[in-house]
Amino acid sequence: MNAKLATAVTVLAATAAFSLAPAASAQSTQPQGGQATQEAKPEPVRNTKEWNLPRRNKLAISGYDPVAYFPEGGGKAKKGSKKIEFTYKGVTYRFASERNRQLFQKAPLRYEPAHGGWCSWAMASGGTTEANPKSFIVKDDRLFLFYDGLFGDTRKDWLKGDHNQLAGQADREWKKRSREEKRQVAKPES
Repeated sequence: MNAKLATAVTVLAATAAFSLAPAASAQSTQPQGGQATQEAKPEPVRNTKEWNLPRRNKLAISGYDPVAYFPEGGGKAKKGSKKIEFTYKGVTYRFASERNRQLFQKAPLRYEPAHGGWCSWAMASGGTTEANPKSFIVKDDRLFLFYDGLFGDTRKDWLKGDHNQLAGQADREWKKRSREEKRQVAKPES
């Protein structure tokens, strides 16, 4: 199956899955006995083998600056420079400015894309599709990327749906695939 056909199948399957999927119910848990305990948090699982990365250079988001998507970076997709790179736990990021690299270095988990950089719409249906770095949403302190090409614009589909339901479903599918938990980190104070 060629790449365009595979992409079309994944996008169409994701669209069909959301037209038929019931809303997910939320679960909450509380500590037993009402007392909080302080335990050391283990390092979160990081399974970059499942991420949308080229094998030869592990360059994330096709070289786009992850900080640039967020309000403090300008809120727009912007290509990073080969001269301003930083490798964080095996993944290389490029930045449009030294300031953006410094912001990333202070809080890398805030700026890394959700779902390993795959299209969040496709991930919500259990699939993977290349994301277009120019098709994105920053919501709830997270960067979501989407497919936008010959077979449609999944960002538009996402915006028509319930963000919390779609994000929750994509997070669950991502955890099944990668064993990684959802990452959500608020903007650090200056």
